[in-house]
Amino acid sequence: MIALFQILVLLFIFVSFLLVVSVPVVFAYPNGWADKKNTLFSGLALWFLLLFLVGILNSFVL
Repeated sequence: MIALFQILVLLFIFVSFLLVVSVPVVFAYPNGWADKKNTLFSGLALWFLLLFLVGILNSFVL
């Protein structure tokens, strides 16, 4: 259980870093938002899913 929790936290940090870097890059291009909107929404959905999974698993790891 602890190993799964650690993997999810690491994945959460990795996805957070990718979003921090990719969102400004997408908005910097003239057509970036229109072209990459679905990709950003998918990344955001994954981020929220990982956020809730880490929060739920945190109560079991204690």
